[in-house]
Amino acid sequence: MVELLKNLFGFGPKVDYKALLADGATLVDVRTPVEFKDGHIKGAINLPLQTLGSNLNKLKKDQVIITCCRSGSRSGMAKRMLKAKGFELVHNGGAWTSLKA
Repeated sequence: MVELLKNLFGFGPKVDYKALLADGATLVDVRTPVEFKDGHIKGAINLPLQTLGSNLNKLKKDQVIITCCRSGSRSGMAKRMLKAKGFELVHNGGAWTSLKA
């Protein structure tokens, strides 16, 4: 239970997103197409949260996936959705601007 609470509130182990991306992780931006068009990380794929469930065929279950959005809320929902669908190597990267830095 303590581990669950730590992970829910961001006190879990730190993830090196830059290293994961350098190793070939897929960056999934779950913002709307308009938000994505206004700015995004090069190489990210735009799968809006509301259409993510119908686009799972664009992702591989054995690949590392990092989700991102504007603030981290939608990317957290996307992570939970992907985990529920059998994707094991999923990380919530939070705000895309933080990952870009």
